[in-house]
Amino acid sequence: MELTLEPNTTALVLIDLQRSIVGRPLAPHATADVVARSARLAAALRAKGGLVVYVHVLANEMLALPVDAPAPRPPGGYPPEAFEIVPEAGRQPGDVLVAKRQWGAFYGTDLELQLRRRGVKTIIMGGIATNIGVESTARAAFDQGFALVFAADAMTTISAEAHAFCLGLTFPRMGRVRSTEQILAALG
Repeated sequence: MELTLEPNTTALVLIDLQRSIVGRPLAPHATADVVARSARLAAALRAKGGLVVYVHVLANEMLALPVDAPAPRPPGGYPPEAFEIVPEAGRQPGDVLVAKRQWGAFYGTDLELQLRRRGVKTIIMGGIATNIGVESTARAAFDQGFALVFAADAMTTISAEAHAFCLGLTFPRMGRVRSTEQILAALG
């Protein structure tokens, strides 16, 4: 199915391209490649009048609930610069920055308000991690009636298998899975 996008009603939502996450070894795509593709998507959508949203997780403020496999934290927590979006991601002054304290970017944030006020109907998803922050945010967006496009090579996670599961089984049930190049072509 051909992908068409209306930039003025489209937002690119990039999850957790921040210092504390981008340095980790992930798969199937290297984080440097994910960041570079995300920056290309952001520049292209911004140039066409679309909205670019960078989401970062304030991991020190996440609830430490009793779970079997808690996310590791450094002793004493993360330094404040750990939550900064990496410069290579291309964040610009007019972009929206959303701070989250859970996996998903909608819960407890003003993301939905930011999107609705600007008339956004379609969200392009990218970032880290495919099966955690990206998937959690996408599920909430789908539940709220946003059309979704997944930038398959502008996201990555802990394992190639987890990434493939989302792209092959979960995301196609919520939206359209496309490469960065296909999305750029749809933006013109």
